[in-house]
Amino acid sequence: MAADWRARLAAMLLASWITGGYEARAQDHPVALEGTLGWAGFVDDARIDHAVYGAGARIVLTPRVSVGPEFAWMVGPGGDRDVFVLGLIWIDLLAPAATKPIAPYCVFGAGYMGHGDDLGRGLSYWSHEGAFNAGGGARVRIGDRVYVGGDVRIGWELHLRATAHVGVTWPRH
Repeated sequence: MAADWRARLAAMLLASWITGGYEARAQDHPVALEGTLGWAGFVDDARIDHAVYGAGARIVLTPRVSVGPEFAWMVGPGGDRDVFVLGLIWIDLLAPAATKPIAPYCVFGAGYMGHGDDLGRGLSYWSHEGAFNAGGGARVRIGDRVYVGGDVRIGWELHLRATAHVGVTWPRH
């Protein structure tokens, strides 16, 4: 019985933190499109470095929570290619992020990974599986509608990635 009120209090505090300070300004720019560049290192017998190219969207749900899709294309040595299509959730650690010049965040993603290898003679092999990643980073506003940032994540097929991104927001009409 005593633990019941503590659990309810914790749930109410968490809900208040996630939705707290819900200002109209946080919804002024509810959608952002992002472009991403970076590096990923896959762990095998030795690290296999990849260039990362990506695009995605971020949809603001509350001042601290955003969701959206991400597409990442990773180019490794030779014909080594990886494709990630993930659904992401960002949790901003300071709110409302729309009023702060710097917005640190945690990010979690889950979805699909495809891995391809060039076998030579015009043949290639592709495997497909579920994927996830998690990490953190920060966005820095450089204008009313533009921000830059970066994050570091660890993910499945055991890899570490470090990327930079630029985002452009669109106001709600």
